[in-house]
Amino acid sequence: MTPKNKSLTLKPFSLHHLNDIWQAGFSTDHPEWTKYNAPYFNDYQKFSDFESFKESTIAKFLLSEDCRCITVNNQPIGMVSKDWIDKQTRWLEIGIVIYDSSKWSGGYGTTALQIWINHIFQSTDKLEHIGLTTWSGNPSMMHVAEKLGFQKEAQIRKVRYYNGKYYDSMKYGILRDEWKNVCKN
Repeated sequence: MTPKNKSLTLKPFSLHHLNDIWQAGFSTDHPEWTKYNAPYFNDYQKFSDFESFKESTIAKFLLSEDCRCITVNNQPIGMVSKDWIDKQTRWLEIGIVIYDSSKWSGGYGTTALQIWINHIFQSTDKLEHIGLTTWSGNPSMMHVAEKLGFQKEAQIRKVRYYNGKYYDSMKYGILRDEWKNVCKN
């Protein structure tokens, strides 16, 4: 599978990237991305200025080795991340947020995840599985997972309560050998 968006890159976050992500994703009361990125946690925090955002745990996470900034034509639009559920047993999950809603449905998320998954499998010896968890209120993320060859491994019914309605937790995964086959196409 060849990435479509050749102008898209993943880079370690810089202070410049952080500033752009703060403006796009953390400077308003109700940004669009929070409606899909696990809104049932209700943990979004607005930062009134860049200095307070720069000192936040969010910024520290973005600056960590576990995240990369998604850029299109050198303009930051989002992030990809990895999280060890259990490093000893080699259980890893990935995540993605596109903060700039004008970049939704343009294939940017798919391309960013392709690059990220390639990087993780190439740089992490003896890793056989990458997981991705979303919720049934985010059909676009479920579509991207399936488009990338992830298998639905679990659907935990009615465990995400949001805006007066129950949603399912959706767990996807792909094995190294499956990813190699997806990449051939």
